[in-house]
Amino acid sequence: MDVFTKTYPAPPYDKEEIFRYAGIKGDAREFTGLAEECLGEAEGKLSFRVCYARFPVSVRGDSVDLAFAAPRSSALAKNLAGCAFAYVFAATVGIGIDRMIAKYAVLSPAKAVMFQAIGAERIESLCNAFCGDLAREEGCALKPRFSPGYGDLPLALQKDIFRALRCEKNIALTLNESLLMSPSKSVTAIVGFAGKTAAL
Repeated sequence: MDVFTKTYPAPPYDKEEIFRYAGIKGDAREFTGLAEECLGEAEGKLSFRVCYARFPVSVRGDSVDLAFAAPRSSALAKNLAGCAFAYVFAATVGIGIDRMIAKYAVLSPAKAVMFQAIGAERIESLCNAFCGDLAREEGCALKPRFSPGYGDLPLALQKDIFRALRCEKNIALTLNESLLMSPSKSVTAIVGFAGKTAAL
């Protein structure tokens, strides 16, 4: 199975999402300066990379055959019902944000929290940009993306995804024995397509 990679420019920032990830509710004006300072420091230190492949989908009860793995998950089976194929992808914004979080965990806890929030918003924006590209390229609607560890989908599926996509080689994304990814601001997910059957 061919694995493809994409590198993106930095997507536009969504400050409301950054504040939400930081746990800031209501009037966030007093945090605007801190957010802008952190965004300025992060400029140029993040990378936006994705690796992905397309796999046939076969759903039988709560078993989902993705060719490279066959997890049992009633939630994923429901999500992919009616899909002839799905894309499996891994995305990361790189190690730079982890370094800034670690740096400010000691120097400025407020900045560390803000960098955590920025990292969460950045990876979400990257996933949105990538899935938007897939929808345009395939010309059909996407199912909501579904990640290992969500609902009843086993987190251990990470191992199969990393092997199938060769994540370390393709985007320098690694998985440890505890199934934690490095860089930490990274996502793996499955996204199905409905309404179109394409030759695989």
